[in-house]
Amino acid sequence: MEICTVVTRDREEMVDITERLCAVIREKGWRHGVAALFCPHTTCGLTINEGADPDVRRDMTAFFSRIIPHRGEWRHGEGNSDAHIKASLMGPSLFVIVEDGEPRLGTWQSVYLYEGDGPRSRSIWVQWLPASENA
Repeated sequence: MEICTVVTRDREEMVDITERLCAVIREKGWRHGVAALFCPHTTCGLTINEGADPDVRRDMTAFFSRIIPHRGEWRHGEGNSDAHIKASLMGPSLFVIVEDGEPRLGTWQSVYLYEGDGPRSRSIWVQWLPASENA
């Protein structure tokens, strides 16, 4: 397993981690299989979405902030209940197919870490699942 560290700058943001994933794939020499990504934090998650237009990231965080406001009638005492809910909607894991040493993403797709309670230093665990030789 490989561990990637992502340092976030804002309380809520989407950080493009596609290049970090590509770097791990290259460094490890992974050619054909699946990269399983897991975020071991309860106030951030992972998603794949458009990477070409930064307005998509802003629109997504603005939408989540409207439907799940930071200040609400939350009972959790740490003041970050909204981040827990948003992270659950994003999910903690992704699978990315790797072919010929490259992630198989759509033309406009990028891999993101969603931060809901930053700024913080976050970890992403990357596990390699090689393709079966008999496949």
